[in-house]
Order: sequence, then C-alpha cells, then structure tokens
Amino acid sequence: MSSTEPIDHDRAPYADAMRAYGEGDWVRVHVPGHMGEPKRHPLLAEWFGDRVLELDVPPLIEGVDITPDPTPITQAQRLAADAWGAARTWFLTNGGSQANHLAVMCARQLGRTLVVQRSVHSSVVDALVLAGLSSAFVHPSVDDHLGIAHGVTAADLSAALDANPDAAAAHLITPSYFGSVSDVAALAEVAHDHGVPLIVDEAWGAHFGFHPALPANALSKGADLVCSSTHKLGGSLTQSAMLHLGAGPYAKQLEPMVVRGLHTVQSTSTSGILLASLDLARRQLATGQARIGDSIAVADEIRARVRAHGRFRIASDDFLQFPDVIAVDPLRVAIDTSAGGISGVRASKVLINEHRIHVEVATGAAIVMVIGAGSAPDVDRIVNALHALPEENGGGEDHSALKVPPPGESRMTVRQAFFSPVEVVGVDAAVGRVSADTLAAYPPGIPNVLPGEVITAELIDFFRGTTAHGGYVRGAVDRAVTGFRVVAE
Repeated sequence: MSSTEPIDHDRAPYADAMRAYGEGDWVRVHVPGHMGEPKRHPLLAEWFGDRVLELDVPPLIEGVDITPDPTPITQAQRLAADAWGAARTWFLTNGGSQANHLAVMCARQLGRTLVVQRSVHSSVVDALVLAGLSSAFVHPSVDDHLGIAHGVTAADLSAALDANPDAAAAHLITPSYFGSVSDVAALAEVAHDHGVPLIVDEAWGAHFGFHPALPANALSKGADLVCSSTHKLGGSLTQSAMLHLGAGPYAKQLEPMVVRGLHTVQSTSTSGILLASLDLARRQLATGQARIGDSIAVADEIRARVRAHGRFRIASDDFLQFPDVIAVDPLRVAIDTSAGGISGVRASKVLINEHRIHVEVATGAAIVMVIGAGSAPDVDRIVNALHALPEENGGGEDHSALKVPPPGESRMTVRQAFFSPVEVVGVDAAVGRVSADTLAAYPPGIPNVLPGEVITAELIDFFRGTTAHGGYVRGAVDRAVTGFRVVAE
C-alpha cells in the first residue's frame, strides 16, 4: 500500500505478514530461543499455545520487516493514522508510558518548562526526570467524595501558560480514569494562542471517535501529539500503544523529534505479537461500529438497572456539573457504592472473592467498570452481584472519603531531586523534608508528592489514612508508610 492507494480497513498487513511467516515451513535458527518449536518447549506451549510460539518472531525478518517499500509495518501504521485522523502514527510496545516519555522528550527540544495537569500519569513525571524539564502545574477539579480528578478548563490552562512564558508545551489528560472528557478544542486553541503545542494523554480514549455515541478523539479537536494506550479499551494486547501526530501547526516540527526519540526509548527487540495486536485492534475498531454499539448498550443497561433498583448512584450522572467536563465516556460505568452502604474498596473485594468479578478501580466511595470497545460482559451477573453486596454502614452515604491535601512547596526540579543523594527517614522526621520520590495514594492515584516537593504533615496524614482505608501509596518505602525517601541534607 502506498500513500496514494485507497484505504482498506478490512486489511491487517502487519498481522497478515506475521501469520504468513509463522505458518511457513521454516527451520528457525534465530532468536527467540524457543525458535517456534512448541514440541521442544512444552511448558511455553502448554501455557500459551502453539500459535503464540509460531508467531513470536523478532524484528528484521525477511518477508515481515524486510520487504519492498512500503513494508507491512509502514502500511499498518498508515492505516492506523487514517483511522484516528493522524498525520502520522507510531506503534509502541511499552504502553502509553512510552508514548508519554516520547512526548516529553519532544517538548524538551522546544523549551525548559512543561505545563502539565497535576493528575498526570506517573510516566510523565518519569519523563520529566529523563528530559530534565521543569514543570508548572494546572490543577483539575477534584471530587473529594468520590476521590477522583476530572480535567482542566481552558481558562486555567491559559492562566498557567501566562504565568510560564517559557513553556515548551502543555501536557493534559483526557478522558480521566473515570471517563470525564475535557474540552480539547478550547484547550488546543489556548495552547496555540500561547505558541505551544498541546500534548494529550488519551490513554483511556483509544476508542473515541469510532461510534457516533462516543466522544470525538483529541486529534479531531486540535491536539498536536496524542498518547494512546490502545490496549486499555481499544482491544490490543497489554503493553501495546500508539503515539499519534496531529496535522496542526506543529506537525512538521514535532515529527522528526518523535522519530529521533523513538530510537532512544523503543526496544531493538520489539514484540511482533504486540505490534500485530495493534494492527488487528485498528481493523476491529475501524470496521466494528456495530460491535462497539453492543458494548455501549451493555454499559447503558448496567447503568439503567442500577438506577432503577435505587440503592446505588451512577457517579457519572453528576460529572457534567464540573466546569472542566463536557462529556462522559459511555463505556465507563462509575458507581457510587457508598450511597448503598458499602465503600468502593470493600465492594471491590466482595465482588472479587464472592462473585469472581474484577472491576477496574475502587475508591473509598466508588467503583469503576470499563467495557472494552467490542466487548459485552454478562449484565445479569454484574447487576445481581452489585445488588447482593452487603450494607455495612446502614445504607446511607459514606462521608468518610479522605480529602486530598494540596501539594507542598517545590524546592527542586524533579530531575535534581531524583538524582540527589537520598536517605530514608521516619514519618515524623519527614515533615518539611524534600521528597526524592513520586508518591501517589491509590485510590485515586493522583501524584500527591513529586520529587523536589516538600512533604507536609497533612500529606502524611492523608497517606496513612489511605492505607487504613485499604488503599496503598505508590512510591512509599513500605506499604505501611513508616518512612519516606528524602533528599539528603
């Protein structure tokens, strides 16, 4: 397929090339060490099946990666770019984290400060360390009761960019973990008016734009770089992702930066199976509107039956009241379980242990279920299990959700703090010290402390309260939060 040939989304050129090679009568004397021989590697074959071993091929295979131009991977990425409306798309095999690393590396070539949403994924903080960028934060609205963050408004982004005239780019998240969608068009306009590109972490929105009932994707609203965790709701295999380049005013500037950065963060032994899964996921999304409609119908039915029963509340029914939310992803089912007398954390554990149902996330007040685009879980089983949950606080609202305290003062860049000598101190001694780690209480998973920020008494109380409520603190020295890694004095 050349760049001028008609687009045919019924094709999966890279996956087809891999399958053709895997089904060939080859004597494979190359890596990986199992050499596609299920009989000689029975444990792998027993666990994963003969097919996986046959298809597990390394890069630079004749007929898969080495072909006349355009190669199968080039064809597959062109199809993906068309499907998402990108100027160019790259397949990634280290998740949306790799996309964020690439995006921040690109931003470093444009300036020294990244204006970034405070509820940023931890991979962006890691990327700040790698790139040596300073950060300035724009804060999302936070629902304290549910323990979740939403998005940011155009006005707040504008104020943050006004305060940081040396900004390299704006890096925002939409949709949120709970499915709230920000006004990307307005945010892109603000970023461009300030002379910077808009990077969107759309990890949870890979399916957007593939059905009329779904929100539009960020590229269609003017984003310049979009990080997409295709495996989350898009249907590819875990750890596969894409990075999309928008067709806006920064495309020519950003494209060579991405190409250079990719050589740095991409493995030289990329998994062909993961790449093929991206090709197949694109094909299914682009040609599967009816299946996606079925998934939306399943999510709608769960919500309708929960509302009709009257015990629990659909949390997303209130999302549009927040100024930074303009839409809600219908494939996210967010349920306020506290309204029915049980915490989200406890509800999740009961669903797992007694009903064999895993939800995506639980906070002190709520649970979130995600329905993958094209999937259709058993509605009766889900709804019956929900309404069988025990009432543990009299059936009333649970107002015990922890309030998220403000971050401490920033005294160093994240890179300076990360690479400084560190020491571990006890809880009391940590107050007023500069953190060497990123600390995020789960739920809700928002980074509460970044490297270089001061640890406050309020934050320590919040972390310990989180663990007491069944959560944990990512980045803590231990699960009980008995100490902190701080910059040595």
